[in-house]
Amino acid sequence: MPWTLDAMPDQSGRTVLVTGATSGLGLASAVALARAGATVLLTARDVARGRAALERVRAAGGSAAQLVDLDLADLESVRKAAADVRARTGDRLHLLMNNAGVMGTPPAVTVDGFELQIGTNHLGHAALTWLLMPALRTAGAARVVTLSSLAHRGPGLDVDDLHFARRPYLAARAYSQSKLANLLFAAELDRRLRAAGDDVISVAAHPGLTDTELLANSMRRRSGAWLAGAAAAVNRLATQPLRIGVLPQLYAATAPQVRGGDYIGPGRLAETRGYPAPARRSAAAQDVELARRLWDVTAAATSVQPDPA
Repeated sequence: MPWTLDAMPDQSGRTVLVTGATSGLGLASAVALARAGATVLLTARDVARGRAALERVRAAGGSAAQLVDLDLADLESVRKAAADVRARTGDRLHLLMNNAGVMGTPPAVTVDGFELQIGTNHLGHAALTWLLMPALRTAGAARVVTLSSLAHRGPGLDVDDLHFARRPYLAARAYSQSKLANLLFAAELDRRLRAAGDDVISVAAHPGLTDTELLANSMRRRSGAWLAGAAAAVNRLATQPLRIGVLPQLYAATAPQVRGGDYIGPGRLAETRGYPAPARRSAAAQDVELARRLWDVTAAATSVQPDPA
């Protein structure tokens, strides 16, 4: 029997934070969690889009939903958002969904000088996770769900050159390494949580090929609005609906049978479509030593104390 939203446990009394919740998978997740009774905090870096998303979540039944200002490409913003969330929740956060991401961008850097895709997709989320760990630990039975991608099965991750200082920049390669970094971080986080005896689990998920705005936004950055529109039309034909594609991350976030270290994706057609099922990791994504090195490099780059240490 496939897992659907009808199987989602009641989320009343739980407080959740969803990054990148202004559209696509993030907004769909926020709406579903709010309908299930959770108090949802949505992050956005665009105030107007954030308010529009907030109204949609509230209209879906999430009257207690709140908006959090967060730009993952700016570590000062990450620190402020984490402090804001801890204050608002009374240091009790039951779910952190690391959903936000950028894909296929032209060469660009974050406020802190990181390559934009690794900086936003991995470094910003890793820093946010570490900074929010006290609130997750206090809540009890908390989860961190980090979004990866089929694209993690690419040319690998060069921990010593995350920002393409020595390699030619290729947008697809940069995206692939950021998604591999997400998967490595999620696994290493869970190993350290288990070693510390914390009542928090780390899980990863991916949506397969799902109709979101990622491809259109990528085309808009690279080629302008006209190609973005064409990309959006093609994307709709080649992908599964958002209502199905969002299920793996919601399953990872709420299903009682989920265990720390799990990786969830669509169960059909080489994980491109279908209902939630165990997903496969590339060999690089299972490299424990690579994950440990990435953990240390991430701490040094962000100047955030890892938690658990």
